[in-house]
Amino acid sequence: MKGISYTRYGGPEVLAYGEVREPRVGPDSVLVKVRAAAVNPVDWKCREGHMDRMLEPAFPVVPGWDVSGVVVQPGVSVTEFGVGDEVIGYVREDLLSHGTFAEYVAAPLRTLARKPRNLTWEQAAGLPLVGLTAYQVLTRVLQVRRGETVLVHAAAGGVGSIAVQLARHLGARVIGTASPHNHDFVRGLGGEPVEYGDGLTERVRGLAPEGVDAAFDTVGGGALKASANLLAPEGRLVSIADPDVFDYGGRYYFVRPDATDLLRLSELAEEGVVTVHVSETFPLERTADAHRLNEEGRTRGKIVVTVDWETEEEPVAPEGLWQEPEEGLGLTG
Repeated sequence: MKGISYTRYGGPEVLAYGEVREPRVGPDSVLVKVRAAAVNPVDWKCREGHMDRMLEPAFPVVPGWDVSGVVVQPGVSVTEFGVGDEVIGYVREDLLSHGTFAEYVAAPLRTLARKPRNLTWEQAAGLPLVGLTAYQVLTRVLQVRRGETVLVHAAAGGVGSIAVQLARHLGARVIGTASPHNHDFVRGLGGEPVEYGDGLTERVRGLAPEGVDAAFDTVGGGALKASANLLAPEGRLVSIADPDVFDYGGRYYFVRPDATDLLRLSELAEEGVVTVHVSETFPLERTADAHRLNEEGRTRGKIVVTVDWETEEEPVAPEGLWQEPEEGLGLTG
């Protein structure tokens, strides 16, 4: 099958388009024919080796964790999904190996939920990682409550734009940092935009003189320090970008695959609570260009890679990717 892979750490130039290893479908996994896969900063950070102490690579690595697609083969013990089901997934393994930038991916059940019916394939692919990050931080870690004021950094970005929408749904007031050309976009999401950079603390204080109840840092560095200085008494602070958050009494968070949370996000999308803005799409063979654009750090919403299908007929598993188990095969006892 065709896909993107890299055999060593490096820049976008190490990403190669061509034949990649075929995934094996475990008993609690399904084989998904990929329609789209979203680019996240963690993708190029893994590619450059910044995550080496956390995630061991099994070269050649197929990158990518976000996916939307169609189930073409359930694992032998799977009853939750059948052939033809449209799904989304945050398909993160405990090592870097078989990712989503390929024609097919084997996805464990814990990583999947049904695709929101009202989102395009591209929008749906952009929801899992950023949606789960925002949802888990706001509801489980910060435990945002109605009437509170929440500061969200990079409010026009992937995680930030979803966080603004979810925090508003929870009944919070949201102040979001963004560059001036994204202020109208943040307002459209329900947030109150402020420009980041020098003078940020004073600008936020002008909107919330007594401080913010919760701060969601997605940037690190100066934004993290400003967040700590802007907290009201008993305010809570979380960062997904900078472990120095511990120095300020806050928490660091790394998103977890969770099928129940992902299903809830799918429902919220269908209810019109959250949507995904796709700024640009690239074909699979141009994944390196998608990485380059994402590394610039100025993306509004999501960058998505698409996988063309030769036919719109019902997809089937290609020969060689699936094999029926031997009759009477016993794995326990």
